[in-house]
Amino acid sequence: MAVSPRLSPAMSVVVGAVQKAARRLLRDFGEVENLQVTSKGPGDFVSQADLRAEQTLREELSRARPGWAFLGEEGGQADGDWEWRWVVDPLDGTTNFLHGIPHWAISVGIEKRLGPNQTELVGGCIYNPAGNELFWAEKGMGAYLNDKRLRVSARRDMVSALFATGIPFAKVQRKAEFSATLGRLMPQVAGVRRFGSAALDLAWVAAGRYDGFWELGLNKWDIAAGLVIVKEAGGFVSDPNGGDQHYETGDVVVGNQALHPKLREVVAEGIAAAQAARASIAER
Repeated sequence: MAVSPRLSPAMSVVVGAVQKAARRLLRDFGEVENLQVTSKGPGDFVSQADLRAEQTLREELSRARPGWAFLGEEGGQADGDWEWRWVVDPLDGTTNFLHGIPHWAISVGIEKRLGPNQTELVGGCIYNPAGNELFWAEKGMGAYLNDKRLRVSARRDMVSALFATGIPFAKVQRKAEFSATLGRLMPQVAGVRRFGSAALDLAWVAAGRYDGFWELGLNKWDIAAGLVIVKEAGGFVSDPNGGDQHYETGDVVVGNQALHPKLREVVAEGIAAAQAARASIAER
C-alpha cells in the first residue's frame, strides 16, 4: 500500500501502529466464521480481539510519544493533564466484524490542548484492513486515501444525494429523534445507508462516496479521526444546531458546502419534532 511521503513524524507513527494492529485483527477476522458454531460463540473472542488491538495501539503509540495521553474505547483515559492525546477506537464496526462482514476499521485521532477546556483535532487516520484503504489527514495538509488526494462530493441537490447514518440504540429518546429525522429525510433524497461504522461513514464522505452523514450520541473515539479527514477534504461539520459542540455532544452532521446546511436543517427539525412529541405525552 502506497502512502504519501508527506506524512509528519506523528502521522507516520500512527500509520505504523494501525498497520501492526490490523495484522492481528485480520488474523482474528479469519477465525470468526469458525467460531459461529462453537458453544461459547464468537462474542467473547471478538471482545478479546478488540482489547488486543487497543493494547497494540497503546504500546506502539506510547513508545513513540511517551508523554502523550491516550483515550480509548476499551481502556479509558490515561493521564488527566495532557498537551497531546491519542483518541483511539481499535475496532469500529464490531458487530460487522462479529458477523464476518468486511466493513470495520481502526480509528486514531490526534488531539492538541490549546488552553483550559479548549482542544483541537489536528490529525486522523482511519484504516479499513479488509479493503486495504487507509484514510488520513493532518490539519492544513489535506486528506488522502493511501496516496490519493480526497475531496468531498460536488453534488448540490438533495434529490440526488446519498447520505449515511447510524441508529442510536442506547437511549429511547435518541431513537425517537433519529426516526423523526429519517422520516423527514427519506422523501427528499436518493437514499440513506446504514453500514455500521461511523468512522468509515465519515471517511467515505471525505472520499465523495457519500454526500453527507449524521448520527446522534457518538463517542469521541468514534469521530475524532473522521472529523479531521472530512474537514481537510473540504467538508463541513457541525452539531444539529449549526454550532461547534459536535465533538463534545456526539451529535454530528457533516456534508459538502451545498448539502450540509440542508441536511442539518432536516436533522434539527426531526430532533425538535421528537422532543415536542415527548413533551406533549408528558403533559397528559
